[in-house]
Amino acid sequence: MRARAWACVCVAALAFGTAGLAACGNTGGAKFSIGQKAGEMPSGESWAGVYYNPVYGYLHVIDQDGNIVGRWKRTDGSHWGELSGTADGNVMHFTWKEHQYGAIGPSAESHGSGVFVYTMGKNEGGSSPPPPPELAGQYALDDSENIGDWHCVKQLNMKPDLSSINGDNPTTGSPPQTDQWK
Repeated sequence: MRARAWACVCVAALAFGTAGLAACGNTGGAKFSIGQKAGEMPSGESWAGVYYNPVYGYLHVIDQDGNIVGRWKRTDGSHWGELSGTADGNVMHFTWKEHQYGAIGPSAESHGSGVFVYTMGKNEGGSSPPPPPELAGQYALDDSENIGDWHCVKQLNMKPDLSSINGDNPTTGSPPQTDQWK
């Protein structure tokens, strides 16, 4: 009788454990609503450049041996990130990692995937010169179905410099010496 009770407990534990794992598993990740079908890259344009977003700051992008790579530093200086992906015409699919300055452990880094669609700026009213190109973007954390928007505007007079963004602490120099011990 005792063996039968243990067998029932083991079967129940296995059944609940499997159901729990299925409930916590990845359901396929985010389904982006843009970038489903690539179009032609606009004539004379390239992915390489610097793009600006008010939250994520300047995104520096270059083409590196057929891969598109980029780095950014948030405008508030709290995080920096890197992305890598491939482009098909005017659509780029990428993976990304974002690091929080001064943090350690699992919460110090976020990662996920995303998509950018390269578009020419909307020229409403026939302004001259025409507006700069834009990136319509979406991103998601790994194992998440929640999608965020990442819209950027290309900065025409800036050259990308990946080495300008790294894990170095953004605080430079020592604090000002206003009070001194006597």
